Amino acid sequence: MTSCNNSLPQPEIFVLAGIPGLESYHAWFSLPFFLVFVIAVIGNITVILIIHIEKSLHEPMFLLLAMLSIVDLSLVSATVPRMLGIFWLDAKEISFNGCLSQMFFIPSFYVMESGILLAMAFDRYVAICNPLRYATILANSSLVKMGLAVIARTVAVLTPAPILTKTLSSFQTNIIPYSYCAYMALVQIACGDISNYIIYGLMVIVTSIGIDLLFISLSYGMILQAVFHIPSWEARHKALSTCSSHLCIIALFYSPVVFSVLAQTFGYQMPSHFQIIVDNLYFIVPPMINPLIYGARTKQIRERILQVLQFSPK
Repeated sequence: MTSCNNSLPQPEIFVLAGIPGLESYHAWFSLPFFLVFVIAVIGNITVILIIHIEKSLHEPMFLLLAMLSIVDLSLVSATVPRMLGIFWLDAKEISFNGCLSQMFFIPSFYVMESGILLAMAFDRYVAICNPLRYATILANSSLVKMGLAVIARTVAVLTPAPILTKTLSSFQTNIIPYSYCAYMALVQIACGDISNYIIYGLMVIVTSIGIDLLFISLSYGMILQAVFHIPSWEARHKALSTCSSHLCIIALFYSPVVFSVLAQTFGYQMPSHFQIIVDNLYFIVPPMINPLIYGARTKQIRERILQVLQFSPK
């Protein structure tokens, strides 16, 4: 229960604080944010174009990678320009409806990415544990169904967020201590009983990120079991090497979430500005790193990039 002595009615305009306590460093924060944005946009567009142009890459693994790049591109486009507007132009005001839109779309792209990572784990499981049926199980129609399932799950899980927030009638302040409209940040400045709103926020994490991480772990458990039954060390290494890029991306994507959840579970109170920086990393670092990892570790993509740059013989 959050009580307010001087509550505000539902405001038409909210103010995004950026990174509270570090306002004097906003200009410095903008430099790495801008660099990350540029690298993410160039990297993901490059991956999408190469997979689209190169017909030999029209395979399940690469088509899923193209989906991942599209979501990554959408994620950084929905977050970083707004942050840079705050850091460079002090453009902190956002309408209530604009806030609701951010609240839906930004976590939607994040949940979609988690779903695609789960689909990629399933792809690796089928490729290693059931290679003879790989083309049948992961036909184009199956990939379309996976993509639609990821979108449907995202819409079902996150549609209640703006609807519930719309029912909040009074607030302690119209200043949101974040660089974007986060659901929990907005709920925590509301007046009255917000326990149901918090429960919903936790359920979103459990029913999306938590379930995906559980099934990804199960997939790799079965993959490891299958790999260690292969008699040849060379064959084992080859099988595991096909998973290395995906494992790197999984570790990068889920680490900030796991860190935040564990910190809160064990009662460690992070400084607010540090928590906000970590939360920003959810949305901007994976979209930058993912194309770099796949570009460096996937032979077909790497060779195609080198051909475009004319660093390899024709």
